[in-house]
Amino acid sequence: MAATTTLLGLVTPTHCTLSFTWGDTVHYCISYYLDIAIAGTLSFAGDGAITLANTTGSSSGNAITSTTAQYMVIRITGTQTVTKVITGPSYSKLYMVDHAGATSAVTFKAAGQTGVTVAVGEKCFVYYNGTDYVKVASSTGTGTVTSASVVTANGFAGTVATATTTPAITLTTSITGVLKGNGTAISAATAGTDYVTPTGTGTLTNKTIAYGSNTLTDVVGVTAPQTLTNKTLTSPVLTTPQLGTPSQGVLSSCTVDGTNKVGYLNVPQSGSAKTTSYTLAVTDVGEYILLGASGAIVIPDATFAAGDVVTIFNNTASTATITCSITTAYIAGTFTDKATMTLAAAGVATVLFITSTLCVVSGNVT
Repeated sequence: MAATTTLLGLVTPTHCTLSFTWGDTVHYCISYYLDIAIAGTLSFAGDGAITLANTTGSSSGNAITSTTAQYMVIRITGTQTVTKVITGPSYSKLYMVDHAGATSAVTFKAAGQTGVTVAVGEKCFVYYNGTDYVKVASSTGTGTVTSASVVTANGFAGTVATATTTPAITLTTSITGVLKGNGTAISAATAGTDYVTPTGTGTLTNKTIAYGSNTLTDVVGVTAPQTLTNKTLTSPVLTTPQLGTPSQGVLSSCTVDGTNKVGYLNVPQSGSAKTTSYTLAVTDVGEYILLGASGAIVIPDATFAAGDVVTIFNNTASTATITCSITTAYIAGTFTDKATMTLAAAGVATVLFITSTLCVVSGNVT
């Protein structure tokens, strides 16, 4: 038998060979194979993997089979229930693949490789690049077309392919497949992790949220005034704030000038009426104590600060006792330390603390 070419397996007649068989050899080993290599179509229907392999004719016949690799056009017909795998020969070869089947895609690859995916209805050219088969053109777009596996990683699964170069694909029908978020089908994804619903909350990783010309990281630092509506600030530090006219809020432990505490425009009552012996507390500062029947007052020692003031009103027809447990207690206008004082009926007494251990009581006291 004469030698053959390394790619298509065509006979290369050698001098003094093929005696009386030259015509049949050319006919079966060259003409038939050139014919299918240039214009031949090989069709496959249904499921089942296919492996294409070179065949070589002889003087007795062309030996072309249903899986001969030398064909130019590979056409898929019928219905596929799974992805149909076609394995081509691992040598420089160009195929035009026409997927005229239904339902499932076709994978065209070299042995041991992943190959490319041809979608239902797609027509494309594939060639062996020395490692695997790759697409060079497709009826779904121009330029380099990604395989379905790459498309899936970018957000779509199914039969959709996208062009990676201009012009991009224009879809004239609806997209088939499964829209994915974070690599997971939306139907099986977790709201707030894989995707965020219009009204839901979620963790946004590696995302930039624009605020005008500023990103979210710049919003706090923008110089333009910002209006925060229905926002909750947890433990904020307000530097030289302008509070305007707030209608609510508790400013405990705040000062009016950095030193002196915020006071009242009136004198509020401290708690309910006292009907037993009551010891003054720092929470009474700036307020008045209302004494009821059997009420009495104790002024404690080392409790209040200089400048603290507490007012006492005896709302009974009887006198009330003020016990001065503080180190030193004066009645205003005298310089005698008092251990006890008597508050007149319907009387008012104001206790002014000079230090934590010294106070002066003015009013209706003796």
